[in-house]
Amino acid sequence: MTRAQEPQTRAPQIREPRTREPRTREPRTGERGAEPVGGDAPGAEAGGGRRGLFTFAVGLCVAMVFGLGAAVNLAVGRLSTSALHPSATQVLWIVDTYLVVFGCLLIPAGSVGDRFGRKGAMLTGLAVLTVGSVGSALAPTVPLLLVARAVTGAGAALVLPSSLPLLTQVFPADQRGRAIATWTAMSSVGGVAGNVLGGLVLQYFDWQMLFAAAAPLAVVGMALVAATAPRVPRHERPLDPVGVLVLVGGVLALLFGIIEGQRDGWLAPVVLLAFGAAAVLLTVFVLVELRREHPLIDPRAFLRPGLRSGALGIVVSFVAMYSVFALNGQYLMSVKGYPAVLAGFGTLPMAVMMFVASRRAAGLAERIGARAVVVGGLLGVAAGLALYSLCGPDTPYPLYALCVLLVGAGSGLSNPLLSTAILSALPASRAGVGSGINSFSREFGGALGFALFGTLLNGAFGPALPASLRELPGEAGEAARRAVGSALALVHERGGPEAAAVDHAVRVAFSDAAGFALRLVAALVAVATVLVVVWYPARRPAEPS
Repeated sequence: MTRAQEPQTRAPQIREPRTREPRTREPRTGERGAEPVGGDAPGAEAGGGRRGLFTFAVGLCVAMVFGLGAAVNLAVGRLSTSALHPSATQVLWIVDTYLVVFGCLLIPAGSVGDRFGRKGAMLTGLAVLTVGSVGSALAPTVPLLLVARAVTGAGAALVLPSSLPLLTQVFPADQRGRAIATWTAMSSVGGVAGNVLGGLVLQYFDWQMLFAAAAPLAVVGMALVAATAPRVPRHERPLDPVGVLVLVGGVLALLFGIIEGQRDGWLAPVVLLAFGAAAVLLTVFVLVELRREHPLIDPRAFLRPGLRSGALGIVVSFVAMYSVFALNGQYLMSVKGYPAVLAGFGTLPMAVMMFVASRRAAGLAERIGARAVVVGGLLGVAAGLALYSLCGPDTPYPLYALCVLLVGAGSGLSNPLLSTAILSALPASRAGVGSGINSFSREFGGALGFALFGTLLNGAFGPALPASLRELPGEAGEAARRAVGSALALVHERGGPEAAAVDHAVRVAFSDAAGFALRLVAALVAVATVLVVVWYPARRPAEPS
């Protein structure tokens, strides 16, 4: 973007740290980190074939990283009855350990890529992810499985923040919006692909294959990245180990509180302690970073409207999408009676629409303005959730598909422009950190979406059940009030002449509770959209350099 095209309403001037940004060192030919002679590493002027291969490699890696978090939810039942004999809490942490470690390390991993090289960081992450995936499949005990899942999450955290800055390097400056749109589409599609492919794997294999399947994909990604990724100059900026430790501790406490709050109640002592620790550690992080010469993240950067609006918009968009993911399996399998494979394919229209809309977002922004596209997209997400809230046991699949199509279209239109706003708010030397903030916003929104929607759904489902289940004492009654599948299984087990009527009443109660939760999430998205409108730059942010 030229100076004549810059937004007229400028962000507040941010006072930079006292010393200058460390100078980017252009490596000389023959040195470690130098571009190979003869253009072996593609830059912005790389040929279309090599650029296409690297784009495919990044899409594969990004979709795999997000799909790994979604697919394991389908294996909860298999894990519960496996030879590992995990407790209910251990099963849940087998699922969540990957997400927690992944979320905690995204921003520090972006800083590592900026400092030591993004291509190397991505390759190292894929290697670590491969080891963690194989270790998860072969783990003979629950503790070893949890360690392997943590290793997988650490590898994924190294892959994701470096993938977006590298992808923009192989596109000319006027096409980098297209690169961001492609990356955004694959990050959104990954969750749906995880459900679809996870359902197919579990149809024919046991849970171990779900973990092992990621290893060959990571190896293919490694080979393609090694052959086609550009080797860009490193930025000789010192790391901030104190900031990293404090930030990781604060994010860990925050994600732990969100996950445990849904299970144990938001007023449980351990949950309140986690949120208190998160508040203290994140406050300390801000105070420490304000005084550091080379901070991991300068907190004053969040005064820039592009960073604020981009992060908030992505968070609420992923809250909405992961609310749909949380509901999809229960609604299609338990309420509609679909088998697991068809339920996995149920959200495929949303994935297709997200990919198509993401590719059109930049062109539409050129015609009607980025702010209008972002606002229209987020309002489309809210409209899709509101329409979904009207679905019940007798709703035909085409109407359900229309609901998720609206959510997918809205997310696909808004997310690339929100990501551009985040990346444009930081200097090029901090592109890895900017990508880490962008990725963390998605991860945090997903975790919050699962927790918020699950809490709202469970709170409304129990009181809506028929009296015979609502007032049933003991563990069986408690299980029935917490999950529609358990309630329906109990009805069929008890049988009797009224079983069919009670079965239908349970399905209606679940649909009503889900509708209540969806309407509240839709209202949250609509309210957040107002803030995004206020903060988002009046004109399209400049493409990141």
